[in-house]
Amino acid sequence: MTTRTTTLITNIPTLVTNDPALGEGPLGLIEDAAVVIEGDTVAWVGRAGEAPDADHRHDAEGHAAIPGFVDSHSHLVFAGDRTQEFNARMSGQAYKAGGIRTTVAATRAATDEQLSANVGRYIGEALRQGTTTFETKSGYGLTVADEARALRIAAQHTDEVTYLGAHIVSPDYADDPAGYVELVTGEMLDACAPYARWVDVFCEKGAFDGDQARAVLLAGKAKGLTPRVHANQLSYGPGVQLAVELDAASADHCTHLTDADVDALASGRTVATLLPGAEFSTRAQWPDARRLLDAGVTVALSTDCNPGSSFTSSMPFCVALAVRDMGMTPDEAVWAATAGGAAALRRTDVGRIAPGARADLALLDAPSHVHLAYRPGVPLISDVWRQGVKCR
Repeated sequence: MTTRTTTLITNIPTLVTNDPALGEGPLGLIEDAAVVIEGDTVAWVGRAGEAPDADHRHDAEGHAAIPGFVDSHSHLVFAGDRTQEFNARMSGQAYKAGGIRTTVAATRAATDEQLSANVGRYIGEALRQGTTTFETKSGYGLTVADEARALRIAAQHTDEVTYLGAHIVSPDYADDPAGYVELVTGEMLDACAPYARWVDVFCEKGAFDGDQARAVLLAGKAKGLTPRVHANQLSYGPGVQLAVELDAASADHCTHLTDADVDALASGRTVATLLPGAEFSTRAQWPDARRLLDAGVTVALSTDCNPGSSFTSSMPFCVALAVRDMGMTPDEAVWAATAGGAAALRRTDVGRIAPGARADLALLDAPSHVHLAYRPGVPLISDVWRQGVKCR
């Protein structure tokens, strides 16, 4: 029988476990803490003075520890950028969903090697900032071959892969949106489903209406994919209600919500994933996180990393925005960026530091997790473990 190497991380002034049974409050905070990693799993957490022996020892040097961030919404398989569009928007032009077409053209022209290198670059960027679990989507190919290769490339980098053929109506079908929906729910889905865990749709004016979105999500479910929905970002619409009705794992954006939308989210399992990088980058209305939390909705935070409306891979940046502009407390924002993201991916093995969980954690160059919002823009991530391996 092979024994796995153990590592004791000690001298942690504040440890966020996200397990109330292990410590104080919803974050399960433990002061003067230690963690034991065995292989790729957390084996023990508690007070440093009670820690068991281990094969190796790492001195956290007074740095707080949090679970690795869980980024449950990103669009990393793309080529090119949209600097000119961003510059124009910051000069007064409005954001519109149609800008995606620019990235579609660049992505179709890129090689597999270029696309894979881009994904690796942005995942590496995020990892250095404490993100240890990544979801990413297709959606910049919009042909059968290009969507399938996007998902194949994504699956080389993460297990959390989402089919988003229904990002916008392909330029090739500009005059036949019904024909494109037929493609997305038929031949394209057949080619893409083997690489994906999730199916997503941009339910929004300028993209897909409620009936079209329903058709896409039901077809995906029939192929064994679990729904997620880009919902209510630019305007009020049916996306949130559809997400809850179909038991989608998440409704993402949730900027424009009626009371009925909030009630629906509070009554179901669907997580409201808020993406403050998008509002920051488009000067749009901020989602009202306080309204959702007070109603009992499970809230996640994510980067929405994409070249058009949120070109950031930084979860600490999103935590700071959520606290400053969306009504969240520092504790709520850190929970949403870790355990909330795990809930949005229906995962119990990540987003927490507890026995049996995957050994994903980040040490902060600070004594408390509150510094993530207190010191915005400062590179506070000092060390990262992913699956028990120290990455930086």
